[in-house]
Amino acid sequence: MRRVLDVYGGAARAARAALFGAFLCTALCAAAATAHARQSSSTTSTTEQTTSEVSLGGTSTGGTLIEGGTTGDELDATGTGSRGNTTSGGGGGPEAIAFDGTYVWVPRQFSNSVVRLRASDGALSGSFAVGSGPVSLAHAGGSIWVANLGGNSVTKLRASDGAALGTYAVGAAPGALASDGTNVWVANREGNSVTKLRASDGATLGTYAVGKRPVGIAVAGGFVWVANNLDDTVTKLRASDGVVLGTYAVGDGPFGVVAEGANVWVTNFFGNTLTKLRSSDGVALGTYQVGNDPAGLTFDGTDLWVANSGDNTVARVRAGDGAVVATYRTGKSPFAAVFDGANLWTVNFGSDSVSTTNAAAASTTPATSVQ
Repeated sequence: MRRVLDVYGGAARAARAALFGAFLCTALCAAAATAHARQSSSTTSTTEQTTSEVSLGGTSTGGTLIEGGTTGDELDATGTGSRGNTTSGGGGGPEAIAFDGTYVWVPRQFSNSVVRLRASDGALSGSFAVGSGPVSLAHAGGSIWVANLGGNSVTKLRASDGAALGTYAVGAAPGALASDGTNVWVANREGNSVTKLRASDGATLGTYAVGKRPVGIAVAGGFVWVANNLDDTVTKLRASDGVVLGTYAVGDGPFGVVAEGANVWVTNFFGNTLTKLRSSDGVALGTYQVGNDPAGLTFDGTDLWVANSGDNTVARVRAGDGAVVATYRTGKSPFAAVFDGANLWTVNFGSDSVSTTNAAAASTTPATSVQ
């Protein structure tokens, strides 16, 4: 039976601590918690990696790089943890991550705040109040935009100091953001729509209907791509005026979407797969197996990185042919990732932590099998 996702509903609100990350955490799951304990059975190699861990809710212990090791470390929300050990955090539930060129930003939906980490060493650099239930964010023109799922709004912060510059009403249950630098696009999960805001002042430029339960969004090359989770489709809109140019079938439960050059990639949360679409016409070029419950993904200029929330891993996928070239362990229930030019940052909903992987080291050191 297909799992159905909920958003900030009464039963889901009470149960979320037990279910935190087994399934689509940005939707606050209403499925069985047994999948949370699933382990990957993949034979894909795990590469020796350089890792660093930072706390989200407490004081960072430093950002010292740890050479080697097949299991990534992380610190919990109290700022404690040890090599090869994962400790549950305080329930901050990070589900998204963004990089502004200097800092890494993470929303903490259950404390109505975002935290800022210095990318150079992982040091905690500030915590800033936003709206109700922040679940996603995006960087645009010196500002950080935060989607407040419970407040039906987005908050604009100045990246340099975290000062709040404004809060703007959008559609129902905003849960994903993307920006082209001039405008910010918001996927309204319960409104089955996307809202276009002018980044300079937050003015609403339009709201456009898409598929059912849009949970992922990307903007590139003058187009907006939206993952419709309950329709098993992706919608392509023209960014200039919001006109829908096409809707394309993908896998089961599309969630994350990223555009890279001539292609668009979509994670299929319930299908445990990744679909590649040709961006010019939406033709499916292939569907590839990844880990369990793939959620967010990012592109580092060469490879894709997919957060497998059901496996506690992140998969490195070759963009040319969709092959998984390596899999790396993270904290519990990773749901999003971002690349800072050298390191991959992954947010772990279940352990309330952030893991990092040194991409250069990961690509050159020997591999060992996943245990």
